[in-house]
Amino acid sequence: MQELIRRRTRQGFVGRNAERAAFRATFDLPVEDERRRFLFHVHGNAGMGKTFLVRELEQIAREHGALTAYVDDGVGSVPEAMAVIADRFARQGRRFKELERLLTAHRERRYAAELAAMAAPEQEGRPGEPGEAGWPGQPARSGRAGAVAEPSAASMAAARATLVALGLVPVVGPFAGAVDPAQLARQADRLRTGHGPRTRGQEDAELLLAPELVLTPALLEELAHAAAEAPWLVLLFDTYERTGVFLDPWLHDLVSGDRHGPLPGNLVLVTAGQRPLDAARWGGLGDFVLDLPLRPFTEAESRGLLAARGVLAPPVVEEVLRLTGGLPVLVSTLAEARPADLDDLADAGDASATAVERFLRWESDPVRRATALTCALPRWLDLEVFRVAVQGAGGDADAGAGGDADAATGAGARVGAAENPDALFAWLRALPFVTDRGDRVVFHDVVRAPMVRLQRTRSPRDFGARHRRLAAAFAGWRAEAEAGLEGREPWGEARWRELRLAEAYHRLCAGERGALAGALRDVVDACGEDTAVARRWAEALAQAGQDADDEDATRWGRDLLGALERGGVHDALGVLLLRAALDAGRQAHARALRGRALHRDGAHERAVAEYDQALALDPRAATAWQGRAVARAHAGDYAGAVADLDRADALAPDDTTTLVLRGDYHRLLGDPDAAVADLDRAVALDPVRRSTWASRGAARLAQGRLDEALADLDRALELDGEYVWALVRRARVRRSRGEHERQLADLHHAVALDPDAPWVHCERGDALRVADRDEEALADYDRALALDPLYASAYAGRGVTRFRLGRLDDALTDLDAAVALRPEYAWALRHRAAVHLELGAPERALADAERARALRPGDPSIADVHDRAREAAAARPPRSRHPE
Repeated sequence: MQELIRRRTRQGFVGRNAERAAFRATFDLPVEDERRRFLFHVHGNAGMGKTFLVRELEQIAREHGALTAYVDDGVGSVPEAMAVIADRFARQGRRFKELERLLTAHRERRYAAELAAMAAPEQEGRPGEPGEAGWPGQPARSGRAGAVAEPSAASMAAARATLVALGLVPVVGPFAGAVDPAQLARQADRLRTGHGPRTRGQEDAELLLAPELVLTPALLEELAHAAAEAPWLVLLFDTYERTGVFLDPWLHDLVSGDRHGPLPGNLVLVTAGQRPLDAARWGGLGDFVLDLPLRPFTEAESRGLLAARGVLAPPVVEEVLRLTGGLPVLVSTLAEARPADLDDLADAGDASATAVERFLRWESDPVRRATALTCALPRWLDLEVFRVAVQGAGGDADAGAGGDADAATGAGARVGAAENPDALFAWLRALPFVTDRGDRVVFHDVVRAPMVRLQRTRSPRDFGARHRRLAAAFAGWRAEAEAGLEGREPWGEARWRELRLAEAYHRLCAGERGALAGALRDVVDACGEDTAVARRWAEALAQAGQDADDEDATRWGRDLLGALERGGVHDALGVLLLRAALDAGRQAHARALRGRALHRDGAHERAVAEYDQALALDPRAATAWQGRAVARAHAGDYAGAVADLDRADALAPDDTTTLVLRGDYHRLLGDPDAAVADLDRAVALDPVRRSTWASRGAARLAQGRLDEALADLDRALELDGEYVWALVRRARVRRSRGEHERQLADLHHAVALDPDAPWVHCERGDALRVADRDEEALADYDRALALDPLYASAYAGRGVTRFRLGRLDDALTDLDAAVALRPEYAWALRHRAAVHLELGAPERALADAERARALRPGDPSIADVHDRAREAAAARPPRSRHPE
C-alpha cells in the first residue's frame, strides 16, 4: 500500500524542475567528471516542500538503478542513522550484516553499561613481581600514591566532548578497563580500552565511548561492497535542521577525511533542512556541493500544480495564489481539495488556518473531516493511537472546520460503521501534509500547528478532553510496557520512554493540574539517560507550550534546550535545581546526576562535592553513596570509597554493584579477606555476572588461594570467553602456579582480542621478560608505549629489559621516564638504583634505594640493592676538596 501511495503522489509532482534536473544530471556524468557533484543540499523554510522534493530525488535515483536510504528526524544519533541506512538497504535486498551485528552489540553494551558498576582504575604497576597484588594493570601517574596527573587542557577538552556527547560513564577494573576522560586526554587521539558487563576489548570500548569509531568503518565497508554491485548509492538525510546537530560533523568527516576509510565514488549524498550548510565547515568543499535553496513556488509553479489537480477557474486560481503566498504545502493542500468556485474560498482568514478549514469543508464525509482534525493532536500516530484519537471525533471541532456541528456530532462513534478504521487510517496517511514513516505517520508542522490551534480556540473544553483521553491511553500502554520489564529500570527502555513522553505531552496540553511539575520531574530522569533523551523532553515541553498556548511550558522548553546546548545535562539540571521547586528527594537525585556528569567529565573532586550536596538533602539515597564512592576511587581515595559503599550497603543491602565495587576497593587497599567476603555475597546474588567471578578470582589470588582463584577466573571466562580482564588475571594466577606456557597462552589470547590495549601488551612483555625472552618483551613494551606514551609501567619494564641486555644508558632513560611519571614508583626506583651501581654512580644508587625503602619498608629486594649501594658509596674514595 505504501508503494502505491508513493507512486500516486509522485505522479502529481509539479515544479522544482531546475532542482530535479540538476540532480538527474549527476547520474549522466562519469564519476571522475569535474562537473559532477557528490552532495546536494536542499534548504528552505518550513512548508517549502523539502520532504516532497527529497522523496522525488530518491525516486529519480532509483530510476537510475540506485540503492537508496532515506533518514529523517526519527533518529537521534549517528548510530541510529546508520541503523536506518542498514534497514533501508536490507529492504532492497542488500543486508549490511557486519554493521547490523555491531549495531546490536552497541545497543547491548549501552544498556549493559548503564547497569554496570564503575570500578576503580587499576593503579598497579610493579612489573615482574610474581605473587604481588601490584602486577601492572592500568597505569597510575601521579606525584602521590593513587592520584592522577593533570592532562593538557586541549586533550582534556577533546575527551570531555567525546564522553559528554555520548552520556557514558568511564568504568574500569574487572569490567575490563574503560578509560575516564583524563586517561583519554593523556592518550591524545585515541580511546583507551573500555569495559562493562559484556565488553570485548577495544571494539567494545569504542562501542560504549565513541560508537562512530567502530560503526563508521563498518558502514563504509558495507557501502563499498554494495557500490561494487549497484551503479549508484544515494543516502538522503531529511529534516537536517534537527538531525544536522549530530549528523553534519560526521558527514563532513566522511567526505573530507579518510580516517574511517574511503567513500565509494558512486555515492551521492542529499541533505535537506531549513538552513544552508555551515559555511565554516563546508566552505572548502564548494566544488563538490550543490546548494539547492527552495523558495515559495513561483506563480507559474503554483498555477501548474493547480492545473494538474484540475483547478482551472481563473478567480479560484488567483485567490489560491493570494491565500497561500506560494507556500508549497498550502498550495498542495488547496489543490487537492479541487475548489470549483470562489464560494469555497470566501471569508478567508489566516492562510494556514484557512487552508485547513477549506480542506476539511470540501471533504464531504463528516467522519473524515473530524478525523483529519483530531489526528493532528498526537505528535505521531500508529494504528492504535489513531483509534484512540478518533474515538468520539466530531462535535465542535468539526463544526469549527466549516461543517455542520449537528451532522458531525457522534461522527467518531460511527467510524466503525461508516468506514473500516484501517481504511480510514490509510486515507489519512495518504494526505499531502502527512509524512509516512513506515510504522507511524506525522503531520507536517506547518499544517499541524494551525489544526491544533483551530481546535484549541474553537472548543477549549473538547480540546482538553481529547488530550486527556490520549494521555490516559499512553499511560495504559506505558504501564503495560513497564509490566513486561521484569523489574528492570524503565528509563533504560526506549519504548517505555517514548510512551511516557507522549503521556506527559498530552497531560500538558490538557492543562492538567501538576502536569508541568510532573514533566519537569521527568526531565530530571531524562537527564539521567543522556543528552539526546533530555533534549527530546525539552522539545516536547516547548511544543506543548506552543500547542496549548502555555507560556510557562514554552519558556521551560526553550530554557532547557538552551542549557543542553551550552553544557549538556549538567547545565540543564542546574536550571531545574534553580527554578523547578523540586522537593528534597528530587533535588538530591538531580544533584547526584550532576555529580555523575562531572565524574564523566573527569572532574572527580567537583563530582564529590555535588554528591555531598545530594547526600545532605537525602542521606538515605543509596545510589548517591555509591556514586560518590566511584568518584572518590577515581580520585585515589579508596578508603573513602569503601566508607561510602558501607553506607550504600546498609541502605540497600544485597546490591551486587555495591558489593563488587567494595570488593575491588578492599583488594586495592590490600585487604583481600574483606574483598572475598563481599565478592562471595555478590556471586551468590548474581552467579551469571562475569565480573563477580573475575573480581573474586583476583582477590583470591591476593590471598594466595591459587586453585580457587583459577576456578573463579575459569568461570568468568566460561560466561564470556573474550573477557580480556579475566584472561590477564588468569595469566597472573598461572604465573604464580609456575604454568608459564599457559600464562603466555592466556596473554597471547588477550592481545589478539584487544591488540590496541597498552596494558595488555605490558602484561605480556613482563611475562616474556621473566621467561628470559627479552627481545620479544621489548617488542611488547614498544607497542604499549606507542599506544600510550605516558605509561609508566611500560617504561619501567622496558628499562629493566634493556638493563638485562646490557644497554645501560637506554635503561636509565626509560627508568628516568617511569619515575618522572610516578615519583613514588618503588619498583622503578629499586631498578634504577641497580643501573646507577652498574654505571658507577653509587651515591645516586643509594638515593634511589633509600626512596624505595621508605616507600616499601621490609621489601627484601629493595633492602639488597640498598645494602649494595651503601657499601659501594662507602668504598668510593672521597672527592678531593682542592683538585689540582
